[in-house]
Amino acid sequence: MGLRCAPRIPTFAAELDPGILQLHSSQYRDPAQLQEGGVLVVGAANSGAEIALEVSRTNPTWLSGRHPGQEPFRPGTRPFRLFVPVVWFMANHVLTVKTPIGRAVRQRFQVEGGRHSRGLPLARIRHKDLTAAGIQRVPRTAGARGGRPVLDDGRILEVANVIWCTGFVPDFDWIDLPVFAEDGGPVHDRGIVGSEPGLYVVGLVFSYALASSLVGGVGRDAEHIAGHIASRQPNSRPTEPALAEAQQQGLAGARDATAVRGRARTRDRG
Repeated sequence: MGLRCAPRIPTFAAELDPGILQLHSSQYRDPAQLQEGGVLVVGAANSGAEIALEVSRTNPTWLSGRHPGQEPFRPGTRPFRLFVPVVWFMANHVLTVKTPIGRAVRQRFQVEGGRHSRGLPLARIRHKDLTAAGIQRVPRTAGARGGRPVLDDGRILEVANVIWCTGFVPDFDWIDLPVFAEDGGPVHDRGIVGSEPGLYVVGLVFSYALASSLVGGVGRDAEHIAGHIASRQPNSRPTEPALAEAQQQGLAGARDATAVRGRARTRDRG
């Protein structure tokens, strides 16, 4: 599902002066794309902070939005390497839709239609990095007036460029079935759409756990769905014998593949 996404850009973007260059973060490559003059980066999470830091070297830069906080350790450091396994365990096994704390975190992120509606804490960039680069932090961009962006505090910014680091929304238009909730996301139980036998979803934020939309977490959800399919009982809980048989088949396949590789190495040595 993750590949079927559309840039999330506020509707008032159409009210900005045509002379202002507008890019979504997915379109941004480097500062050479920009016009001479100020740059407003809308969205202060990881993409916004990193793009703002880069364009500030060539253009006056404003970074708009709530500070999302930051991870306690920089990636690559020894504390970070010790910290990651703990966080990963939490994201996979504690922060799930089955636990009270997991449901509370899901609500805090306000997951709508399978996407984050608020940014994740900064990973590589620190607030002091932005300050040292001369980037001006400003409130949320709330609208447009006279063709210029307007901030929550009423200020109007005279800028030549706007970069929308406002994320993406899932695109479910290709699914012409009555399976969606009011927030636009599919109604499912851990990826299994009960109202439409044979329809499954993976890769959504908090399909089951906080890690469900990440490469390291989506596999468990896919395995759960595969167990349902292997049980030959579509969109119902798989029976224990069916799950055991599917797992045994997977283990047997892995042993067979290992044996084949071993025989091939023996022939090569011969």
